Parts: sequence; C-alpha cells; structure tokens
Amino acid sequence: MGKVLIVIDVQNDYFSDGAFPLWHAEATLEVIERAVAVARAKDVPVVLVQHFADTSRGPAPFFNRGTTGAEIHTRITTAAPGAPVVVKAHADSFVNTTLEATLASLGATELLLCGMMTHNCVTHTALSKSAEKYDVTVVADGCTTVSEILHLLALHALSTRVRLAPLAEAL
Repeated sequence: MGKVLIVIDVQNDYFSDGAFPLWHAEATLEVIERAVAVARAKDVPVVLVQHFADTSRGPAPFFNRGTTGAEIHTRITTAAPGAPVVVKAHADSFVNTTLEATLASLGATELLLCGMMTHNCVTHTALSKSAEKYDVTVVADGCTTVSEILHLLALHALSTRVRLAPLAEAL
C-alpha cells in the first residue's frame, strides 16, 4: 500500500495551557486521534514529528527542549505507542532529520499529513523538495494554526500542489 500518516508538531505548547495556543487545537486533536486510530486499524504506519526550537541565541518563545510544552501531546503518544519520532528544528520536517530514512524503511509511497501549524510546518513539509517523490495528501480537518483565516488561506494555497481531503476520505 505504501501509505504513511505523518503527525506534525502536536505538542503541548499549542494548547490552551501552553505558551502558544492555536485556534481549534482541541477539535483538531480529536481528528488526529481518529486519524491515528484509523491508520492503525488499516496497518498504515504512523510517524510523529516533534519540533525543538533552536536556542543557540537563547530561549525561544516555545518548544524549548526539556520543557513540558515541547513534549508531544500525551493523547497522541497514547494513540500511537511505539511510533517513530522524528525530531526537527525547521518548518520542513525533512530538513536535517531522519524522516526520509524512516519513510524509506516503511516503504512509503504516499504521505498523509496532519498536525500543527497549517501555514508553516504542514505546508513546508507538504511542499518540500524531498516530498516530491511521494503522493502527498493533507488531512484538511486534521490541521490547525493561529486563526481560522490563516488555516483556510494555507489550505487554499496548498490546493494547487497537493491533494486536500477530510479524514473521512484521506485514509
């Protein structure tokens, strides 16, 4: 089959008690949990991506290594026990990470992307030069960002380059 579900940056800092809460974060988390459950039921591998800020110039506003805010949300780690975790420091999940090697080991030909933030890390990963060899689908209802309008603008911008689908059609 070759599908792999990639869950990008669903980390504590993006929720109401975190350092940078996003619009619609809880509802998006529920969709992503369902996506993970469907993927697992269909034997589709799940890969988690975790962002750590580059603190070479001092602490960042969020995602500082060693903080609770930088941890992947426990509902995701519970839904996907044992899933490989790819650590990144850039918006593009492929840049200077193990993502390509992980995808190769899983025999990936199709990527299903969901996570946070639609206009940044999801978009940069979907449009990455390294993603060009895959069929890429963004699970539109499994993403969020700082506001609804930015989310919708990012999805519209992606629509000419990758497939957009709700969870019900993506998996």
